[in-house]
Order: sequence, then structure tokens, then C-alpha cells
Amino acid sequence: MSLFLAKPTVEYEKEYLDFYHEWKQSGEPMIPWVIEKDPSDFPRMVKSLLDSEKGIGLPESWVPDSTYWLMDENQRILGVSNIRHRLTENLYNCGGHIGYGIRQTERRKGFATKLLNLSIEKAKGLGIERILVVCDASNIGSKKTILKNGGVEDHDFVEEDGNVVKRYWIEG
Repeated sequence: MSLFLAKPTVEYEKEYLDFYHEWKQSGEPMIPWVIEKDPSDFPRMVKSLLDSEKGIGLPESWVPDSTYWLMDENQRILGVSNIRHRLTENLYNCGGHIGYGIRQTERRKGFATKLLNLSIEKAKGLGIERILVVCDASNIGSKKTILKNGGVEDHDFVEEDGNVVKRYWIEG
């Protein structure tokens, strides 16, 4: 199966809405955070994602970020990644450079490993030499995905609510 990363575009509105609605119906937290964006005005949502990559219209203290959709040869969106171009203190502690997620019906098929691998290549292209990727300690699947992509464990971060965030570095 041929997989590739695509930048958000209005061309894939139908495919993205299918992805989005499947995730919403699952009731799971929407990860990465960018899939929480309301797609009802799809061209506007796409523009905001592309503007974020250029640092346009970001809230104070936010950093530019690039969003990619993992697609198969049938142009079905399988997952989404979001690459933060640099780290703030919060991203250093519990957000990392790359956030990613695979739609529920496509999990346990190796797509997360491929999505993270392709996202690492994009991060390297942005000049990020040491890439921080994190996951909750309870997320065994994500931990395995990060390790398969060369993640080296760093110290954990404990959030105020007691949630333990595992932190891994990948050399670019």
C-alpha cells in the first residue's frame, strides 16, 4: 500500500470530513489537537492550518506548526500529524515536536509507525535535528510506535493532574 503525507487542501474536503466525523463519533480525544478545529467552513479551516505553518494569526506564545494528512493511494485520510517548529516550555514538557493520530478503524495496521516516520522526515526538512515525541504512559501503542522510530527515552513529566507523560528524543 502506498502511503504519503499531504498538506491540507480543499481538494480533499470529502475525505477529511469522513475522517473527522469518524473520530468525533468515536468519542475519543482528538489527537493531534488540530483535528479539533471546526471543519464546517472547510476552506477557512484549511487556510488557518496553512497560515499556522507560516506563523500567521497564532495566539501569543504559540509556535508555527505544520499539519499533514496521511493518505493512501485511494486518497483516504488515515491519520494526521502536526509538527511544531520549535519548543516552548510546555511543548518541551508534555507536547513535543510531533503530535499524531490514526483514525480508529485503521489502527493496529502499522500506519502510526509510518505516519511518525514520514513526519520525522518533514521535521528534519524544517531543520529540527533533535525531535521530541511524547505520549501518555498509559498509551502503550504510541510508546511502541515511538520506539520503532528510534525514540530514546528521557525523563518523564508528571502533569498537575498526576498524568505521566513519557518523553523520547529522536536524532534527526
